[in-house]
Amino acid sequence: MFLKKMHREEPSINGSSMADIAFLLLIFFLVTTTINVDTGITLILPPLNEEDSPFINKRNQMNILVNSKGEILMDGSLVDLSEIKYNLEEFILNYGQNPELSDSPDKAIVSILTQSETPYRIYIDMLDEVIGTYNQIRNIESLKTFGLTYSALNEDQKKIIKNRIPKRISIAEPDYSG
Repeated sequence: MFLKKMHREEPSINGSSMADIAFLLLIFFLVTTTINVDTGITLILPPLNEEDSPFINKRNQMNILVNSKGEILMDGSLVDLSEIKYNLEEFILNYGQNPELSDSPDKAIVSILTQSETPYRIYIDMLDEVIGTYNQIRNIESLKTFGLTYSALNEDQKKIIKNRIPKRISIAEPDYSG
């Protein structure tokens, strides 16, 4: 009648598949997670036309330099940020009247150059002024042509305005020579 008590092992969880489960969870989270990468300022360059010559008439190119001190020079002349819009409009919409400015809006090119120590905020503000000037000129042209703002035009009408006022902006690599 004396029963011998049976010695039982403690129940345990088999851990051999834990590594597999952890690995699968890791892969799942890597695949489903998106990582946003800052790409900086994105500009879409126009396609190169075969009829365009690689040689540009100097009068059709406006050179803008933002130096390491944060000063803005347009064709060698020191200008304030607020003067960029006026100078650029005058350059782009010259239509050959002034022999020192562009022949026409479709030939005008804005070349932007920076130095290695250029303050980022000044560069962004200057670039905003240049792009804003082009947007304003396109808006005025679309009001004259279609009686609508540029943003209200359909794609075919926008293409017409873009051909009349192409946004030709050349951004060169920073000058590291100091």
